Amino acid sequence: MAAAGPGCLLGLVFLAVLLPGGAPLLQASQTWTLLKVQHLLGRPPALRHWRRTTDFCGGGGTVAPSASVVCYGDTVTQLHVEGAAQGAPPLPLNFSLGALVTTLSRLPDLRVLTLSGLGLWGPLPGKLERLAGLEIVNMSRNYLYGPIPRGLSRLQGLQTLILDDNMIGGEVPGWVGTALPALAVLSLRNNSLAGAVPESLGRAPSLRSLVLASNNLSGNLPDMRGLASLQVLDVGGNSLGPAFPRLGRKVASVVLSRNKFTGGLPAAELSSFYLLEHLDVSLNRFVGPFPPALLSLPSLQYLSIAGNRFTGALSDKVPCGDNLRLVDLSSNLLMGSVPACLRPGGKPATVVLSSENCLDRGDGSQHPSPFCQNQALAVGIVPRHNEKKKVSRHAGFIAGIVMAVLVAVSLVGAMAFFAVKKMTMEGAKTRPSATLMEDHTSTSSAYPSKLFADARYISQTVKLGALGIPPYRSFSLVELEAATNNFANSCLLGQDSYGEMYLGKLSNGASVTIRSLKVKRNQSSQSFNRHIETISRLRHRHLVSALGHCFEYDLDESTVTQLYLVFEYVQNGNLRSRISQGTEGRKLTWGQRISAAIGVAKGIQFLHGGIIPGLFGNNLRISNILLDQNHVAKIGSYNIPILGEAAKPEGGAGSRHQTDSTMLGDKIDIFDFGVILLELVSGKPITSIYEVEIMKELLLWAMAEEDRARRRSFVDPAVSKSCSEESLRTVMEICLRCLAKEAVHRPSVEDVLWNLQFATQVQDDWEGEIRSGDGSPVSSSRTARSSRFSR
Repeated sequence: MAAAGPGCLLGLVFLAVLLPGGAPLLQASQTWTLLKVQHLLGRPPALRHWRRTTDFCGGGGTVAPSASVVCYGDTVTQLHVEGAAQGAPPLPLNFSLGALVTTLSRLPDLRVLTLSGLGLWGPLPGKLERLAGLEIVNMSRNYLYGPIPRGLSRLQGLQTLILDDNMIGGEVPGWVGTALPALAVLSLRNNSLAGAVPESLGRAPSLRSLVLASNNLSGNLPDMRGLASLQVLDVGGNSLGPAFPRLGRKVASVVLSRNKFTGGLPAAELSSFYLLEHLDVSLNRFVGPFPPALLSLPSLQYLSIAGNRFTGALSDKVPCGDNLRLVDLSSNLLMGSVPACLRPGGKPATVVLSSENCLDRGDGSQHPSPFCQNQALAVGIVPRHNEKKKVSRHAGFIAGIVMAVLVAVSLVGAMAFFAVKKMTMEGAKTRPSATLMEDHTSTSSAYPSKLFADARYISQTVKLGALGIPPYRSFSLVELEAATNNFANSCLLGQDSYGEMYLGKLSNGASVTIRSLKVKRNQSSQSFNRHIETISRLRHRHLVSALGHCFEYDLDESTVTQLYLVFEYVQNGNLRSRISQGTEGRKLTWGQRISAAIGVAKGIQFLHGGIIPGLFGNNLRISNILLDQNHVAKIGSYNIPILGEAAKPEGGAGSRHQTDSTMLGDKIDIFDFGVILLELVSGKPITSIYEVEIMKELLLWAMAEEDRARRRSFVDPAVSKSCSEESLRTVMEICLRCLAKEAVHRPSVEDVLWNLQFATQVQDDWEGEIRSGDGSPVSSSRTARSSRFSR
């Protein structure tokens, strides 16, 4: 082929400019707007490469998938900015969400806006209506609070609104279903929305996906049979019910888990849902026969009915659909046998969970048949003879506790008496003069503080023995090697700069945690003895208690090379996990959260004053607070003395953290405790000091006015309706005091305990009034608590 002439080349260049691939440069005003957005967001990592010379419309503004700019011609139509998964960097102190929206309004053709995971905080601004062309808005994973503004109703072209993982409060607006005719996707997952789902959502003409999970919504869902396009409904984790929702036949995914739905499943209606792929009705109050026809739905892939009271007998001959991948029948009252099509060999790709029923499995995972034959269990009625047995066992248990307490008190009294008597006799010869004693009467009587600390320690040790925690002792290396299969990798729980942590099982069957610590050669035996004496005292109901230690020696040099510390093993999860999802889908109640907080405070009190010297700067985190089988909170990580010494530079002072601990005393731990309270109240995970400051500002906003709805919008929806106003306010106020910027303004641990115990008392009174049927209880008098807070 002959080479193209100059005229042809010029024509090709001209054609390339006209085609979409030859995008023109962005308007200068819009380039300035994007750079202003970069500045307002604090130059997040995804936008740090933006410059005045960046060719935004030519792909220069894109770092997929965290940031991208899409243009049509010389104007921006899409802007996507997403923060990192581990948390957004701090925004400028003068950040204003309203100013950001005002700046974005200078992009008149903007159709798609994503600002996700950037740490945006403040009320969602009604100014978004200025972006009249918006079709898709995604502002998830931020700290937006307050109600959904009415201004959004003016975005007539809005098709997708995603505000997941924020703190949006108030109710779902009634105008959502009527004022936004093009709305196809509405996702408000994990916020603080309350009240009923508006009937208008049942008339939204274009709605395809409705996600309202993990809020505090209540009442029945609107009739949605008229939503011809609805494919996804996810309302799990609310208080909805009792009626099963009325849905159109085109739904593909229905999640109703963790609500208050009751009655039976509408078998005839569900059997016509030929496009249904995912059905989750777990952890509700459904009763009556389980409709086996569900298993044969042609498109169904996932089915969970776990945690209800379904009855009936399953048969070998029940047919199954070809697409089933997981079936969870657990914790119901089903009898018979698992259908043959779900057994291994029938459908190898299907996972079947069926424990806690009365099926013929013979593997120990089922109840005996009479348990399920009693149909009264399906509606929560317990036979009276069972109640008598339960009362009898309860009385015996209480009697045992009373006896244990009496023995403990006797032992403690005797030991304390002999300890004081011995010290008095030994000190008679060197007793100071009366004048000298009078000069020191400001301290706790004439006895040294160590005596009272020892008395508390002895008392606590006796109590721990009554609770089944063995006495502190020395372990042999052979014992620990046997407990960990010679410190096998399969037993390794984790490691840090100090050493490793192993899970072990002693010869008596008790599970323990074994911490292996490397030892400096120049550490003296006197230093070891001092540390072991302190560690042996780390035994308390609200600590993961020390059970013993073991030294490994270098026989040639007669020195200690390795120190092993043995602690009790607590296996019921940590406090963070019991707030975020909970065991079997159940989060801790408000009462359980206060009880856990009281336990942590008592553990702190012991670390500070229950042993001499006290331990401060314990790096308290909610993920390090463990719960035993009775929901007793135990501090699982504290400032073990030997770790601090290992961190010292040779011949130098301790670490900065230790120095701070010495200067600030208990106030470091009080601040950390305030962060734990913040998570207990809000239910939100906090991973950085920046997030602490944001959540603190939100808490101040929530308490600024006597607005109950505003205050409740800050609270975890799982407990928002189950806590009294007085109890909630008390916990919020002590939380704010713990988070005071100046250490001297933070309360003492005794002050914290008083307020938390007060919160428990008023909560119990409130619940008692509800149970007695006296109507809406009135909060207790503020006199006592106001005088306490004025200290």
